[in-house]
Amino acid sequence: MPDEPARRPPPADDAAHLLVVDDDRRLRALLSRYLTDQGYRVTTAGSAAEAAACLKSLAFDLIVLDVMMPGENGFDFAARLRAETGDLGLVPILMLTAKTDAEDRVRGFELGVDDYLGKPYEPRELALRVASILRRAQPKAAPGPVTQVRFSDFCFDLDRGELRQRDEVVRLTDREREMLRLLAEHAGETVPREALAGSGAAGNERTVDVQVNRLRRKIERDPANPLHLQTARGAGYRLLIDR
Repeated sequence: MPDEPARRPPPADDAAHLLVVDDDRRLRALLSRYLTDQGYRVTTAGSAAEAAACLKSLAFDLIVLDVMMPGENGFDFAARLRAETGDLGLVPILMLTAKTDAEDRVRGFELGVDDYLGKPYEPRELALRVASILRRAQPKAAPGPVTQVRFSDFCFDLDRGELRQRDEVVRLTDREREMLRLLAEHAGETVPREALAGSGAAGNERTVDVQVNRLRRKIERDPANPLHLQTARGAGYRLLIDR
């Protein structure tokens, strides 16, 4: 008795959910089977009306939409979706069509379609385009807090308060370390003298210029013409770092 082909595990509950809209029943079934094998959850619809009903009750990460359908065609359905407010108008769309005219592709992009794939196409290309759209649609992670800044051959670690020139540690006083940390946290921005003055006996604004000059002698090649620790005349100081 021949071995049965291995069955793929069902898509994970948190897998991307695709809505495939095509009036060709056979093609819908093929797309559904192939995309499911790629690890996606798939729902199918045979018309724009069926797709609209699905969208009212389910959330989708991407719509794979055929252009040539009876009733409301893919162009009109995409235009209606993009006119929607809220989440429906934001669902990415990959449009499938036998039309290869540049005018039709331009029309699709003007409607807000995310990508356009002409028929016939290789299933692998479809899968790659789906994956690419889903990657672009992912929300960008907020940048984490800055922990290091670099300028010329210096590196300052904000967490440790350690300044290095190449492999050598540069000795800083506590006040210099506090000032450099504050400047690094607001790199490129002007930090007022009052903020740099700190608090306590050492926190006199009139001492800030002296402290800055001492710090410049440690980090600037020419302290009289600083490249990194610059003066914002009448306001304070700013640290320019490498990007």
